[in-house]
Amino acid sequence: MDRLYSPWREQYVSGTRKVDENQECVFCSQFTDNQDEKYFILRRFKHTVVMLNLYPYNGGHLLILPIEHESSLSGLSREARNEMMEVVTHSTQIVTDILNAQGINVGFNFGRAAGAGIPAHLHMHVLPRWQGDTNFMVTLADTKQISIDLIELYKKLKPYFQELKIT
Repeated sequence: MDRLYSPWREQYVSGTRKVDENQECVFCSQFTDNQDEKYFILRRFKHTVVMLNLYPYNGGHLLILPIEHESSLSGLSREARNEMMEVVTHSTQIVTDILNAQGINVGFNFGRAAGAGIPAHLHMHVLPRWQGDTNFMVTLADTKQISIDLIELYKKLKPYFQELKIT
C-alpha cells in the first residue's frame, strides 16, 4: 500500500465537523467564490454544478447540485431538474469509462435524518463502486480508506466534463 493518508476527512470521520444551520451555505459560497479548482468543481452548466465530494465515500464520488439554493426537487424549475438528470446520466458514463467503475450508486439524502450532511442545498451523489471496495478498516476502525488523490482525480476527470454537451 502506498498511502493511507486522508487529512481532509479528519473532521468528518471524527465527528468534530460542526454544522451551523444559520451559517451561509458552503455550496453557495463555493459557487460565488469562483475558484473551481480549489473546490474541485468539474463543470458549471446553466442550472447545475458537478463537483468532487470533499468527503468521499469512494474515490470519484461526485456531487451534482443545482446552482439555486434549494432543499427539495419540487422547489426547482423543470429545466433545473431535467439538467440535473442529464448531468447525472453523463457523469455515470464518465466514471464508468474513465475510472473503470464496476458499479455506481446514485441518490439523494433528503433531510438530516436521511443522512444529508448539508440538507439545505439539494445534491445528488454519484458514487463509483468496485468489487472489494470495502475492507476491514470500516469494521475495525470505523474509517473508510480512500485510495485516490483528489487533485489527481480532478485533473483526470475535468477534461471529460468540459467537453460535455448538455441540451
